[in-house]
Amino acid sequence: MSAGFEGRTLVIATMHRKEEVIAPLAEKYLGVTCQVPLHFDSDALGTFSGEVERTQPPLETARQKCLEALALTGETLGIASEGSFGPHPSAWFAPANEEVLLLLDTARELEVVVRKISLETNFAGAKVHTQEELQAFARQVLFPSHGLILSAAAGSTEGLQKGLTSWPQLLAAFRSLVASHGSAYVQTDMRALYNPTRMQVIKQAAQLLMERCTTCCPACHTPGFGVTQAIRGLPCRLCGLHTQSVRSLESACQRCSFTRQDDFPGGAQTEDPTYCEHCNP
Repeated sequence: MSAGFEGRTLVIATMHRKEEVIAPLAEKYLGVTCQVPLHFDSDALGTFSGEVERTQPPLETARQKCLEALALTGETLGIASEGSFGPHPSAWFAPANEEVLLLLDTARELEVVVRKISLETNFAGAKVHTQEELQAFARQVLFPSHGLILSAAAGSTEGLQKGLTSWPQLLAAFRSLVASHGSAYVQTDMRALYNPTRMQVIKQAAQLLMERCTTCCPACHTPGFGVTQAIRGLPCRLCGLHTQSVRSLESACQRCSFTRQDDFPGGAQTEDPTYCEHCNP
């Protein structure tokens, strides 16, 4: 069943080279020709380094990126991503990268959204006083293959230098800040073009998006049919009571009222008592 994207131009709303991982997948799965808009400035909607505060949630920001990119090009099909970094929602002690990817088709009034949360990230920052402290931090976060940002203090844009990718660059910026402030704040540059680890998470999210875009509703054939809800309550094998493990997945169409429930997505119809809050509180 065709998803109806073939032969169209897909605008990738980025200024940070995300097309390098998104375009090959989009062209393969959707049959589109990809384009990156000239003079597109996603930094106007917020920056990781704090010069411009992001005022909208990630999905709204991605949607705004798409709309602005489509306005610049006159096209009707776009993709945008927006990343967030912070504690993992379940493993809160570990940093995580969440990527929201949105495909927007204004010709069909269609949106397809996926989210990918990954523990694969070098996201970190630290106040450093000595060159030795700086070098230790830099090596830990995979510098120089991954870029760094220096500034006078955490949350400050004073003395800000972004996209540092060589030791001479980094040390010169550090010495300048220490001379004027006595210390510096170093943080990972999370822009995709300076962060290969994040770029791979975007690629994984793009794969999910392509799979979703090419899955059509069994009833009305609208693209984007997929899981919208995980229903918990897989019964414990020992006591039979409900656990927090997923019992079924519900998929829904965003255009018509068709829904489908798939029971026991993991294959098992009961859960190990180890994961039962009644048997193993």
